[in-house]
Amino acid sequence: MAAVAAKKAEFDELGVAVLAISTNSQFVHKIWQETELSKLIDGGFPWPMLADMNGQIGRMYGVYEEDAGVNIRGRFIIDPDGTIQAMEVLTPSVGRNVSETLRQIRAFQHVRATGEATPSGWQPGKATLKPGPDLVGKVWEVWSVDQAF
Repeated sequence: MAAVAAKKAEFDELGVAVLAISTNSQFVHKIWQETELSKLIDGGFPWPMLADMNGQIGRMYGVYEEDAGVNIRGRFIIDPDGTIQAMEVLTPSVGRNVSETLRQIRAFQHVRATGEATPSGWQPGKATLKPGPDLVGKVWEVWSVDQAF
């Protein structure tokens, strides 16, 4: 969460609302903010941290673990229409990649604005694909694997 907070300006520039949700209470969130997050990043986590103490939200997103009573760590990119465009669920021992989250948000926003498709590894300014019958069998003419990296 501190790495996400470190990129606040980029999330703001993209017009993204960030929410953190866990089964912890608002009191645990407050203590965590004061004793940990504020030491990792100046000002701590700048967005709302929601308490999903009964796991209702986690169940809706398929990340609530009944036996443990906790939400598994997940990341969801939800478009302005409320549709989940991407999700990632990881075990606690593997951290998320904030740069990849930002890349995906930019790609989803580009697709939404233009109707183009963004190939693997797409970054702003790189080649896009224009879906249609003229592209079938000719992707290799406009995109190559080395552009994914």
